[in-house]
Amino acid sequence: MAIYDSNSLDRAFHALGDESRRKILATISHKQRCTAGELLSLFNVSQPTISKHLKVLETAGLIIRDIEGRRHVFALNAKGLKAADDWINRHLTYWENSLDRLGQFLDDTK
Repeated sequence: MAIYDSNSLDRAFHALGDESRRKILATISHKQRCTAGELLSLFNVSQPTISKHLKVLETAGLIIRDIEGRRHVFALNAKGLKAADDWINRHLTYWENSLDRLGQFLDDTK
């Protein structure tokens, strides 16, 4: 069983818990690379708000920032997303197996 850094998972799930940040991630995923200015023009929020969301996503390890002159360009960080996905899938497998065993038990007791 893999051991996860709970602080890193906590930050990832905190970041993913906000609808605006999930939309930002979806946009970056769709475009592959996106500048802060492009994101600002796509969302009806202020510059400080988009900056805060990007900082939360970056701190959670879900995006990577490249600075090209004055432009800040963002891309997904597959490693950060993979850790959250691994954690979810591990628990999903447990619950699916538990429900299968419960179903079998109920069938056997009929």
